[in-house]
Amino acid sequence: MFIFISVLIFIAAILLVLIVLVQNSKGGGLAANFSSSNQVMGVRKTADFLEKATWTLAASLVILSIMASAAIPRGEVEAQRSLIEDQIDQRVVPPQGVPSFPDAVPDMPDDQEPILPPPDDDEQ
Repeated sequence: MFIFISVLIFIAAILLVLIVLVQNSKGGGLAANFSSSNQVMGVRKTADFLEKATWTLAASLVILSIMASAAIPRGEVEAQRSLIEDQIDQRVVPPQGVPSFPDAVPDMPDDQEPILPPPDDDEQ
C-alpha cells in the first residue's frame, strides 16, 4: 500500500510541476499561444482549467502524503535493536575484571628537577 501511494505522489508531483510550468504568471498561459477565434475552450476557460488542476493536484498531494505517513510499514520494536546494544550484550569481560587506573599523579623524587622548555624571547 505504501509503495502504491508513493507512486501516486510521484505522479501527482510531476503533473503539478508540468501544469505550473504551462501557466503564465500574468494569466495568459497556454491559452495565449492559441489565438484563433474558433477554439473549443476560450482563453478564460483554459486559465480556469489550469488553475483548478493546480489546486486539485496540490490538495491530492497533501492528502496522499498524509495517507503515506499513515501507511508506512512498521516492524516490531523488539526486532529493531541497535548494533551498539547487540555489541554491549555480547561483550567479553576480561577474567581479572575491569582494569583500575591510578587515582593520583605520583610525586617526583627530590633529586630530579622538572624539565621545562626554554622561554620564548617574545614573552620577556
